[in-house]
Amino acid sequence: MAEEIINRVANSSLINLDLEEMYPEGERVLYDLKDNLWQGLALKEKDFRAFIKEHDWSEYKGKNVAIYCSVDAIIPSWAYLLLSTAINPYANFVTQGNLETLEVALWENEIAKIDPKDYEDAKLVIKGCSDKEVPASAYLALGRKLQPVVKTMMFGEACSTVPLYKKPRNSA
Repeated sequence: MAEEIINRVANSSLINLDLEEMYPEGERVLYDLKDNLWQGLALKEKDFRAFIKEHDWSEYKGKNVAIYCSVDAIIPSWAYLLLSTAINPYANFVTQGNLETLEVALWENEIAKIDPKDYEDAKLVIKGCSDKEVPASAYLALGRKLQPVVKTMMFGEACSTVPLYKKPRNSA
């Protein structure tokens, strides 16, 4: 008589968290301020404000936008903010920086949505393999957020984990 196969992983108290399921959707695009520069050197407020008023910003609808300048130029801090006020009503997300900065900001946004109470005293396994790219910074942000509340934190698959953290026992 054959023995019944029991899935001990499925019956365990482990909670699997797959960051791939939280992947921030939307196309990633760069907005380069170099095209708004006067003589390739500096931003002129009057000209920039006129451009912002006249440009059709709907091309950024649903996109994730990183605002940057690819040339060494004088860009006042308010310029990024002013530009974002034009893009914000259309874009999914806007930040200042390159595509890598954008990716980090998108993931930090997603991690911020997690309620740590959902993982209180949990035996957590953070899934390691995914089809979509998850930056290392997302794993770090997740660990930083959940370490104070979980009982244990592991990385990998439930059948093969790398232990990361175990809450110390209270000494009485």
